[in-house]
Amino acid sequence: MSGVGFRCDAGVRSGVGHLVRCVALAEELCARGVPVVFLGEVRGSDWALAQLGARGLPLVPAPGQPARLAGLARELRLDAVVLDSYELPDGTGAALRRVVPRVLAIVDGDPLGQEADLYLDQNLGAERRPFPRPAPRLAGARYVLLRDSVRRRRRVRRAGPAGPGEGAVPRVLCFFGGTDSAGVAPTWAAALRATGAAFEATVVSPEPFEAGGPITVIPPTDRLPDLMAEADLVVTAAGSAVWELLYLGVPTALSWVADNQLVGYEELVGRGVAAGLGRVTDAGAGARAVGVLARLLTDPAAREEHGRRGRGLVDGRGRERVADALLRSGPS
Repeated sequence: MSGVGFRCDAGVRSGVGHLVRCVALAEELCARGVPVVFLGEVRGSDWALAQLGARGLPLVPAPGQPARLAGLARELRLDAVVLDSYELPDGTGAALRRVVPRVLAIVDGDPLGQEADLYLDQNLGAERRPFPRPAPRLAGARYVLLRDSVRRRRRVRRAGPAGPGEGAVPRVLCFFGGTDSAGVAPTWAAALRATGAAFEATVVSPEPFEAGGPITVIPPTDRLPDLMAEADLVVTAAGSAVWELLYLGVPTALSWVADNQLVGYEELVGRGVAAGLGRVTDAGAGARAVGVLARLLTDPAAREEHGRRGRGLVDGRGRERVADALLRSGPS
């Protein structure tokens, strides 16, 4: 194979989830000796740009027009292109299919009109939901894409007076993607304080703010997998990081900050895999959300039940299955 191109962007408005899951698949392809190149832009996130640089993954600006993008794919002699964006012009997939042998579209339910030879929807329960395209689809948690930095981690639990986690002050990690595009981190930090419970929290935010109390605010960091593995509770949105938390078996309380996250939020909360906090309103986090957080902080058994239900749903081999399917252009 001459190479695989990843058409995705990252930035303050679009977040970094698309890039992170593409990086995971790129790591797998590189390990198999397949050259990869990223086609797109990274704006306003030094952390996201560093993910490519640290792995030696080249980034080439991508033209917006489908025909010109297809021309770039032809010029680079790509054998496959992976599409992962909600904002691609109509006809992008169709244009690429005329010049490259394989197009894989990573979607979250709706393919948004894009044509592809193969689709990937890694969301929990996706295999049970109807899909409007006749092309082969890899669907469900069996195909979750995880980075090496997560696959190498195992959860770390402290021993309290009555056993692991029992009686210890819970460690909380709060983050909302690499850019917190909705700006909700301060609201959830305030909700944690409003519980009145004992905890120690790390809040990841690209914009510094004064949280007060037992809360430390840090910028986006490569240590996030370590922080997840060490946490007793994670407060986050129903984005791509959820699959990493399921793999690690970390108890999670979920919000949702974008409409496309709602289907995943409802599936995860409905199964009891995560606790549901709802969506931040203009008034901030509601009393019900504060109550949910208070219960999780003060009841280790209830907290750990969520982690137990999630553990095992993601086995860490999803990217291998996707790479197998992409390289032979068929489902596994």
